Amino acid sequence: MTDNHELEKTLWAAADKLRSNMDAGEYKHVVLGLIFLKYISDAFNGLHQKLIAGQGEFEGADPEDPDEYLAYNVFFVPEVARWNYLQDRAKQPEIGTLIDDALDEIEKINPSLKGVLPKIYADPDLNKQRLGELVDLIGTIGFSQEGHIAQDLLGRVYEYFLGQFADAEGKKGGQFYTPASIVKLLVAMLEPYSGRVYDGCCGSGGMFVQSERFVREHQGNIKHLSIFGQESNPTTLRLAKMNLAIRGIDAQLELGDTFLHDKHPGLKADFILANPPFNFSDWSGDQLREDIRWKYGVPPEGNANYAWLQHFVHKLSPNGTAGIVLANGSMNSNTGGEGDIRRNMIDAGIVDCMVALPSQLFYNTMIPACLWFFSRDKSNHKFRDRSNEILFIDARNLGTMISRRNRELTDADIALIADTYHNWRNKDGQYEDEPGFCKAATLDEVRASNYVLMPGRYVGIPETEDDGVPFDVKMETLTAALAEQFAKGAQLEQDIRENLKGIGYEF
Repeated sequence: MTDNHELEKTLWAAADKLRSNMDAGEYKHVVLGLIFLKYISDAFNGLHQKLIAGQGEFEGADPEDPDEYLAYNVFFVPEVARWNYLQDRAKQPEIGTLIDDALDEIEKINPSLKGVLPKIYADPDLNKQRLGELVDLIGTIGFSQEGHIAQDLLGRVYEYFLGQFADAEGKKGGQFYTPASIVKLLVAMLEPYSGRVYDGCCGSGGMFVQSERFVREHQGNIKHLSIFGQESNPTTLRLAKMNLAIRGIDAQLELGDTFLHDKHPGLKADFILANPPFNFSDWSGDQLREDIRWKYGVPPEGNANYAWLQHFVHKLSPNGTAGIVLANGSMNSNTGGEGDIRRNMIDAGIVDCMVALPSQLFYNTMIPACLWFFSRDKSNHKFRDRSNEILFIDARNLGTMISRRNRELTDADIALIADTYHNWRNKDGQYEDEPGFCKAATLDEVRASNYVLMPGRYVGIPETEDDGVPFDVKMETLTAALAEQFAKGAQLEQDIRENLKGIGYEF
């Protein structure tokens, strides 16, 4: 994170101090639930004050009528759930019960939040003194600014905390969190302006949030996006629903195993963005040997990588595009028939672009990752016909270390990769191969490389600048320099021997 995130860092440091003996996985829901409650309470409060004042369009309005809030996309918050009411009672031993009751009341009045809010605060194992301190701490965040400013502040805090929890939880935590810079890159490359967006392993909803932000930043209309998601973990799905609710994003998010129980069976998406679990072995592959989705070959039972890839291709609309994060091994694996599936996908012309990512981008795994981009129709009228090509981008040398363990892609890195893809894909693009970074390879070149999709195989090595010095002169200079170093080394050895001899040691 950059220096612009001092607020998040300060809040995290303070909140983490209150964690006591609680596991990060449990504490996550305690904190994020309270942040959510504070935001909707502040948003309600802002409109409530305007309704009380009764000026202009608010003249004659009833501040305690929930219907008054619907038109402004603001959740109605009953009196016993308002932040001031709860913070005034933060030091009371029954604060946990008061918060759970508050969340119950909010759900009763706002059906879209039914089953979303974590009613865990009355748990006897939750230290009520610490909970009261946490309420006071979160009370210092002011979400009372207008509209998107407040949403952005909340979103930043929420996403930063998600990332920090993923870091604190290690391997487990990262299952629901894709680092923001990777999500930004996927969205920047696919440009989901309008249409159906799908993620079949949506975690905490980061792909959808970034898509909405992209549309807004490019003066588009979020109502032109329809969002569909599925997540197998009920607790993680709750996080996603909160994550979208605080931004007013309407989405059809469903609970269930995407392979066994696809909750959007007829969906054909215009954009698919996803980060499925890497090398997932327990995916019920033995029960799905005859599945309609395996158009390019039956995936091995012990690894879901090629099941995910084919599931997403199956979900694409006739002109749809997809960006999938997977482990590097997926680009050249031949085990369990994966090489045959990859060959069939390449020969079918649906693989559009491959990006090798830098190491250490993820909180939860050190496995190197890559991005697969699919295009259902690479000859469609929207872009130039690139049906006989695949673009390879080697981004392994990009990124900046943000801690001892983790790296992130900068905005400049993201722009470089996305612009390279767009220049290659677009009709008016000014694309050129750049040795060591990108190469537009023909399908015949890929076939000649045995259908391996690792960008390093194609992009070659960076060109070095010619300094004009002839090779024999360089060799002569290097030889002289080495001889000088050897001479110095011999003299140093002689001096050491003489010194040792002077104190009674002799070799």
